[in-house]
Amino acid sequence: MKATTTILLLFLTAFLGFSQQKETPKNWSLADCIQYALENNITIKEAALTKKSADVNLRQSEYARYPSLSASVSQNATNGTSIDPITSNYVSQLIHSTNAGVGTQVTLFRGNYLNNTIRQNELLVTQNELFVSEAKNNILLSVTEAYLQALYYKEAIAVAQNTVNSSKEQISQAETKFKAGSIAKLDVADLQTQFSNDQVTLITAQNNYRQQLISLKQLLELDPLSEFDIATPDLPEAQLIAPDLKSIYETAVANMPEIASAKTQIDISNVLLKKAKSGYLPTLSLNAGLYSGYTSTQNLDFVTQFDGNFYQTVGLNLSIPIFSNYSNKAAVQNAKIDIEKAKIASVSEIKQLYLKIESAWQNAQSAQGQLEAATALKSSSQLAYEMAQKKSDAGALSSPDLIVSKNTYLSAQQQFLQAKYSMALYYQLLQFYQGNQIAI
Repeated sequence: MKATTTILLLFLTAFLGFSQQKETPKNWSLADCIQYALENNITIKEAALTKKSADVNLRQSEYARYPSLSASVSQNATNGTSIDPITSNYVSQLIHSTNAGVGTQVTLFRGNYLNNTIRQNELLVTQNELFVSEAKNNILLSVTEAYLQALYYKEAIAVAQNTVNSSKEQISQAETKFKAGSIAKLDVADLQTQFSNDQVTLITAQNNYRQQLISLKQLLELDPLSEFDIATPDLPEAQLIAPDLKSIYETAVANMPEIASAKTQIDISNVLLKKAKSGYLPTLSLNAGLYSGYTSTQNLDFVTQFDGNFYQTVGLNLSIPIFSNYSNKAAVQNAKIDIEKAKIASVSEIKQLYLKIESAWQNAQSAQGQLEAATALKSSSQLAYEMAQKKSDAGALSSPDLIVSKNTYLSAQQQFLQAKYSMALYYQLLQFYQGNQIAI
């Protein structure tokens, strides 16, 4: 009995441990989503793999400065009048010959081409690191925007559900009044029509929320069939606007990877120009080798011949370009064009960043004003609706007038939600461009 109990406890412990390992957050916070996306998003993984390829290319270019070493062995059969490949004598018979050797070759001078290639690949590694950072930033912003949009739809569901509940209660009250003869059937019908409209609004809000969760799951690379929901944080209804536009812009230009990447591309283009100019310079290389062979025309055994035919070679090879069919000149001119294009791309990148920052800054200011106005509108329309309900209960307000008041209050709630989450989004964007962490 004791043994059975022990086995059951061990099995239960293992099962619970396995379950905990598989467990994911039931309600994901923004921090959970961002962290998971940064670790699993395929766009970031692709950028990281490209960076690894750049590392490999850098190492290969560094090894290109060292001598190459290769070995070769060949076995041949020749019949008829021919030159013996070992003795170089003319013979007219069947020849079996063996050749073997080891050779090495190293470039001594190539117009600094190899060093410039290494420098180019170093810059490419740096640039690809920046591409990885840029991909992470893009995913971070996309997740933040998708998360806040999902929060908006989630809160819109609560507003729509409250409206449906209110409509149900009003229909119940109206039916009681109708039975008592205090209101007409038309008033009840108006409220029932409004109830149907409120249900449509609720269904639409629920569908919008589900669709937004799908988009968020895709950014996180979650299984489409996995359960997923987000936490609902308490957002402040008013947030301080970030410092002045110039300060944000200067900080962003100094820190954003896309700006650094564009400047790095200018450096890469300058290195490519140096490589193109090296085509005008001579190339000097050193080669050396150890060789030997065997032939069936000599009456000596294999080992004796290999020892006797052993020889060494060493040589220098100088290649001087005289006419390259315009290829060197074209390469230099294209490299200069690429430098100018890289400079233009850098300026364009800075302009695009400024446009993003200014748009976020202007939208944040606008959203702050809209939030203040929407807050006041929500309070006043809520008060008006509550008074309308009291008048309706007292029989002093018709159903159509009550519906108008309720729809005004519902519209005010929706405007408030839109302003609230717009403000939250643009505030987070400005925090990001200042180099601060996004947090809700």
